[in-house]
This record gives sequence, C-alpha cells and structure tokens, in this order.
Amino acid sequence: MRLSAGRHRSPSAGACVMELASMLASEPFSDRSGTVSPVLGAFLRTYNDGLDDDRRQDLYALAAAVVGTRGRAFARRRRARFRRELLELGDRRPGWFDEPGIRLARLCLRAGDDGHRRVLGVVVDLTGAAADAGEPVRAPA
Repeated sequence: MRLSAGRHRSPSAGACVMELASMLASEPFSDRSGTVSPVLGAFLRTYNDGLDDDRRQDLYALAAAVVGTRGRAFARRRRARFRRELLELGDRRPGWFDEPGIRLARLCLRAGDDGHRRVLGVVVDLTGAAADAGEPVRAPA
C-alpha cells in the first residue's frame, strides 16, 4: 500500500500516514487514532497532505512509531521539542501552543529538504523509533 494525501473511506481507497497508524493500532480506520498524541497526529496529517507522492512514502515507518504516543509523559516532551523546532524555524508568534503541530508542519513543508529531514528527526526523536532520521525509511516493495 502506498500512502496518499487526504482522508479515505476505507483502506481499499488508500491511506494517509495517520490512517495507517489506526490500522496498526487495531483501531477502526480513521485519521484520528485514539493512541496517537493529537498534536503529533495533526502535525503528520498536515505534513502528509502537503507532500508529493514520492516523499510521502518516507512517512511509512513513522505510522508505527506514533502508535502509543498519547499521554502526559509524551505531551511534555512533545511541547518542548515542538517549541524548539518552531523557534529554530523562525516562528516567534505569541500563543504558539495554538495548533503547534499544524504550524510546524507548514513551516517544514516550506523548508524543502531541510524541513523533510526535520520532520523525520522530530518524530524519530519523540518516539524513540529506530529509523535513522538522515535516511528516509521507504515502504516495503
């Protein structure tokens, strides 16, 4: 299965990174998995939908990594990391907690290759995923 943009009615119609996460978590098919941090989910949904088809496949392995990230311990780490990333990308607006995942995803999309590496690195760092942030993980053939 190749990841695609947008929301889908069923896996046979396609899946975005977050819909794949819901399947991996054995939940009903949805782009809003109950086991994924809502802010991280918003971050990946926004980023997934803004990518070209080839680069979107780099998100494939991240679907499993984000399962189980909902909770207080993760929320503290996520807030600190997202704040650092937003500041590094020049977002100094007050009230950055308003949809930080969406704001960070949009900034990363504008940053091209550097932004793409940043997205992979953020998710790998926050989830402890084994993927190397410097080398995108592709979907199996």
